[in-house]
Amino acid sequence: MELADGRLQGVVSSGSDIERVYVSSIGAGTHGFSCSTNNNRPCGGLHGSPCKHLRALVDEAVLQYGVHRVARYLRVDIDEDTASGAALVSRLNGSLAPTPAAMVFSRFLRHLAYLELPPSAEPIAELHWFPATGAVR
Repeated sequence: MELADGRLQGVVSSGSDIERVYVSSIGAGTHGFSCSTNNNRPCGGLHGSPCKHLRALVDEAVLQYGVHRVARYLRVDIDEDTASGAALVSRLNGSLAPTPAAMVFSRFLRHLAYLELPPSAEPIAELHWFPATGAVR
């Protein structure tokens, strides 16, 4: 799950089939939402409102980033009493806005590849964007 490309986006487990995942996203500002399998089959739970996968995505984002940061990113007006993903979802005003799943899913697979690397204290070249302190003068 990530806040990237103008969306809250991520890959969510099916819940009923261990081999199936859904690529879910909510657009920042527009709140347009999308949910489909990694091979672009639409989620059967989308009936004009966010499905259980989108709700799980928001819940996880709130756990990871906090409700205020997620609300700010999605440009959702909340009050001080808003503390949960469910409360945040209830304030979305978007509609179905299909998004190709391939890009989000490929990013997910690339992130999964890091879990297969052996433990190391050395920087990973792809993730080493900034020089060590004092290396550039």
